[in-house]
Amino acid sequence: MEFQLMSDAFEHEGAIPDLYTCKGKNVSPPLNWSNPPEGTESFALIAVDTDAVLMTFTHWVLCNIPPEKRELAEAVPHQDKFEDGMIQGRNGMRRNRYIGPCPPWGKHRYIFTLYALDVLFDADAKMNKKKLLQAMKGHILAQAELMGYYSRNS
Repeated sequence: MEFQLMSDAFEHEGAIPDLYTCKGKNVSPPLNWSNPPEGTESFALIAVDTDAVLMTFTHWVLCNIPPEKRELAEAVPHQDKFEDGMIQGRNGMRRNRYIGPCPPWGKHRYIFTLYALDVLFDADAKMNKKKLLQAMKGHILAQAELMGYYSRNS
């Protein structure tokens, strides 16, 4: 079986409910995963809007997710560091938290990518997507994606 990322809130290629967007409570959706590869020492998560006007917009960065963890509950708190070692990095607004979909126009694609890594990072709260992707080079055992759509006009 392959490494998979899922959500109880929306299906792959389905609509993201308003609750998880700027139109709702702007809280992170529940995520769960299965079948990580052997040797996984941590997970990292990056969520982006691939249809943003000038560049891909980063909505969420998490790293040092413990290897025994198989889910993130809805509404992950807005904090930099967690007791279990997880670190929430900077989104595209330079805030250490999830920021939900809020496209100015049209229907946008939001991709949540979970990485199984063979390393635990010496990371800090200034970690952003670019720094995390650089640090992960050569350490990715597998990755899984969940893509959802959102339009404020729907």
